[in-house]
Amino acid sequence: MAIDTYVDRYRTWRFNAYTWRQELSLPKKVALALGMACVTGLLAQVRIPLGFTPVPVTGQNLGVLASGIALGPWFGALSILFYLALGACGVPWFQGHEGGLQYLLHSPTLGYLFGFLVVAFMVGRLTEKHLSLRGFWGQVWLMSTGMMIILALGASYLGIAFHMTASEAVTKGVIPFLVGDLLKAALAAGVATTVLPKELHRGDRA
Repeated sequence: MAIDTYVDRYRTWRFNAYTWRQELSLPKKVALALGMACVTGLLAQVRIPLGFTPVPVTGQNLGVLASGIALGPWFGALSILFYLALGACGVPWFQGHEGGLQYLLHSPTLGYLFGFLVVAFMVGRLTEKHLSLRGFWGQVWLMSTGMMIILALGASYLGIAFHMTASEAVTKGVIPFLVGDLLKAALAAGVATTVLPKELHRGDRA
C-alpha cells in the first residue's frame, strides 16, 4: 500500500508539473526560456576539441533537447533563439567562451546552431502532441532523430562553407559525433521519461 501511495504521489506531481508549465503567464514562460538559454550556454562550455575537425564535442545539444521537453515547442525554440541572439550580441556562451556576431557568422558550427532551433521545436511539438512518444523508447527515437537532424544540418553547412566534398563533411561533421550523440539522446530520453506524464491532456494524441 505504501508503494502504491508513493507511485500515486509521483504521478500526481508529474501531472501537476506538466500542467503548471502550460498554465504559466507569458512573462514567466519567457523567463523560463531565458533560463534554459543559460543552461544551454553553460553546457556549451563542456567542450572536447578534436584535432581533425573544426567542430568540437560539446554538451549544448543536451540543453536543446531539454528545452523542447521542459518548455514545449514555441518557448523551447525561443530559448534557443535567446541563446543565439544573445550570443551574437556578445554574451560569451558559445563553445569555448566565444560570442559576437562575427564569430557566429564565421563559425564552422553555424549549421548545428540552426539545427538546435529546429530540433527544440520538433521535440517539444511531438512530445506535447503524441502520448505514445512519452515512453522511453518513444523518447529515444525522438531524441535520436533530433540529433541526426542537427548533425545533418551541421555537416551540410560545414561542407558548403569550407568547400568540402560530401564524404569529407560527413567524416568531419557527423561520424565523430554519432556514438556520443546517441548516448546523449538516450540520457535525455531517460530523464524525459521520468518527468513526462503518461495521462492524456487536451490536445494529446495517443
